[in-house]
Amino acid sequence: MSVTTVPCRSCGSLNRVELEQLHRGLGPVCGRCQAELPVSVAPVEVTDGTFDDEVLGSPLPVLLDVWAPWCLPCRSMGPVLDGVASSLVGRVRVAKLNADQNPEAMARLRIHGIPTLIVFKEGREISRMIGARGKDDLLQRLGAVA
Repeated sequence: MSVTTVPCRSCGSLNRVELEQLHRGLGPVCGRCQAELPVSVAPVEVTDGTFDDEVLGSPLPVLLDVWAPWCLPCRSMGPVLDGVASSLVGRVRVAKLNADQNPEAMARLRIHGIPTLIVFKEGREISRMIGARGKDDLLQRLGAVA
């Protein structure tokens, strides 16, 4: 049985979460305050309105994928990011931001090309990669923050 520890956004308490529960689609809640814990096997969709909470306010490091549906390299990254999210569940949150639908976040992040992958930790950008990447490359780069 594989277990990870996840801090609660609401009350800050640490919660043990069985990874098998996540793979079965069960969403964990905080044992103290019953708030939903920020853990997902799949990447989470981020918008202009949710960027601050989902990325900057995340208790976990975040790998943000800035993409667009018309971008072929962006679309090829989909399965790679699914694999990264599954491999690092409970340690890194994977998020996706649609460049076409979120102009405020695009300007704020100063995105000049896609796909762009940005790693945030404690609300600050710590790494930026432009262009498609493989799963092994991403896992290696995220190893330092996970």
